[in-house]
Amino acid sequence: MATFLRAFRAASDPTRLRILLLLSGEELTVAELQDILGMGQSRISASLGLLRREGLVSDRRVGKNIFYSSKGRLPAALGSLLEAAAGELAEASDDPAALALALARRKDKAAAYFDRLAGKFGRTYIPGRSWQALAHGLIALQPPLVIADLGAGEGTLSQLLARTAKKVIAIDNAPRMVEFGEEVARENGFLNLEFRLGDIEDPPLADGSVDLALFSQALHHAASPARAIASAWRILRPGGRVLILDLASHSYEQARDLYAHVWLGFSEIELRKLLHEAGFGGILTSIVSREKRAPHFQTILALGAKLV
Repeated sequence: MATFLRAFRAASDPTRLRILLLLSGEELTVAELQDILGMGQSRISASLGLLRREGLVSDRRVGKNIFYSSKGRLPAALGSLLEAAAGELAEASDDPAALALALARRKDKAAAYFDRLAGKFGRTYIPGRSWQALAHGLIALQPPLVIADLGAGEGTLSQLLARTAKKVIAIDNAPRMVEFGEEVARENGFLNLEFRLGDIEDPPLADGSVDLALFSQALHHAASPARAIASAWRILRPGGRVLILDLASHSYEQARDLYAHVWLGFSEIELRKLLHEAGFGGILTSIVSREKRAPHFQTILALGAKLV
């Protein structure tokens, strides 16, 4: 066990303080600490190295993974002081929720299985098998819902959903996109597909009028994602759901100029927090795709339900 003075000196750094508190309750790997803290591997490893040299952290290897822990390493009188100090760090406020998510991921063997399956799907040629065909099949199982496609663009997804939906209302703030979508909908005979000009932060839809609010690669264009998600809650009927498909957090700054992105993606913790604050329950998030080419964009899926 480290001395009080040694532990206090090591914990004076905000990153090491957060790591010590996380490891006081759970054994975690470097990768899990990266996800929880939103920091790079080198910064985490350097902090762990110092803490281990000071005798504040222990490690154990399990297969290819190394688990770190500070259990039994901190002076008993120091715990409450560290927690009080962490309470003054705004960046540490989401650590408990991020820790819970990391532990849930560890237990989610089904997710790991489907990750492996997704890596194999399409690698071996089988005539007729494709993600496109699978998507069409799954959409055909969709019940007849009223759907708001928020930030619909030209409405490609809206048209696909309109095949089985009761009604699809496509919202976009670009007049030419709306005009183009309306023309294509008429040409293809979609009588249940309506395009409206409007902002996803205040969509021109009545309160409680839709069953599903959809943001497909649209939320990162919003000036205020919080307002957009709050508006989704407003337009949903009780029991309705919001579905978000967007980019996971990344550092590709060029996206702002190349694609007019306002936000460089979102973390699972950020989306969970936004959904919770808007009033949604039954929240689920996961990374559902990873691009092989640089900058290796990842797509995050988030679901929430309007329970009242």
